[in-house]
Amino acid sequence: MTDAKVRAAKPRAKSYKLTDASRLYLLVTPSGGKLWRWNYDYDGKQKSMAFGAYPLVSLADARAKRDKAYTTLCDGHDPTVIKKLRIEANIAAGRQTFERVAREWHENAKAQWATIHANDIIRSLERDVFPAIGALPIAQLTPPLVLGVLREIEARGSIETAKRIRQRISAVFVYAIAQGIATTDPAEKLGAVLKPLRKGRQPAITELAPLRKMIITAEEDYARPITRLALRFLALTAVRPSELRGARWDEFEELNGKEPLWRIPSARMKGDLDRKEEVDGDHLVPLTPHAVAVLKVLWPLTGGGELLFPSNRHTHRPMSENAIGYLLNRAGYHGHHAMSGPCSRCRSWGHGRLISRVCWRGTSAMRGASG
Repeated sequence: MTDAKVRAAKPRAKSYKLTDASRLYLLVTPSGGKLWRWNYDYDGKQKSMAFGAYPLVSLADARAKRDKAYTTLCDGHDPTVIKKLRIEANIAAGRQTFERVAREWHENAKAQWATIHANDIIRSLERDVFPAIGALPIAQLTPPLVLGVLREIEARGSIETAKRIRQRISAVFVYAIAQGIATTDPAEKLGAVLKPLRKGRQPAITELAPLRKMIITAEEDYARPITRLALRFLALTAVRPSELRGARWDEFEELNGKEPLWRIPSARMKGDLDRKEEVDGDHLVPLTPHAVAVLKVLWPLTGGGELLFPSNRHTHRPMSENAIGYLLNRAGYHGHHAMSGPCSRCRSWGHGRLISRVCWRGTSAMRGASG
């Protein structure tokens, strides 16, 4: 058989065959169709396999398909069955998109994270990753495709976010590899080509006087009274911002007594699941008179609800995680890293992330800092 003979074949009243070597033939139908077929024997039965239609499949293509199928047959497999399995596998792989696998990974792993952290992870993927590669089959993603996602994040100046996103994408691929959905992790080596973080000294506030000035300056802003009170309460308790935002009125004890206390449930504290389920693992924050005074001012504003510092729009949700940061930015303290001084009783120092530190003995290094 030659390509010229295939091209010149005309339809007849009945279907007929133009044969080639090794049982390959062209079936010409009365309607003018030209279909490639190959006959073979498997397990004592004669079977036929379709290779497509001419001219979409040329003579050379049909012969290549025949040779490939013959190799499969020589290995003891039925070429038709192998073809169907391969098609089904490709369809199944196409359904395993990055977004689908990532959500499955997140659902499987979120029990080990704090709720806030788990929500942050899935939101970051929804915002920065799914729109670009979420609909693509995870097994077909390549390093350049993943790098393109990370470059977009870097382009807006979020260098640290790009590095975190790369780690999360890589974790999704590790999960996919373990499930047999993917074979490689295209994000694994990309950390070496991302832009480096700019490291430098933060202009830390370490003295009481400038710290007092910072709080007073920020409180002169036209922000919500609740936000300004949140800043002052943060300075007087030195808790994490997430713990402050989620503070509930039922967590406070003895506000009118001699030893007022804020009992933060272990479930709201940062840490793994074991830390959150720890018996008697609540975090105890002794309250100074100044901290109690803040709560008494705050009570008429939010005492009717569950949260101390609710959102302006949705009272059942905490205030924005950026509210205090924006307040300090507007006050001219963008990039400043406030630190505490030593406690007057135990001489311990606060850590760099803190605005102040409350001594475990109940003495505040911020006594009088707010005026």
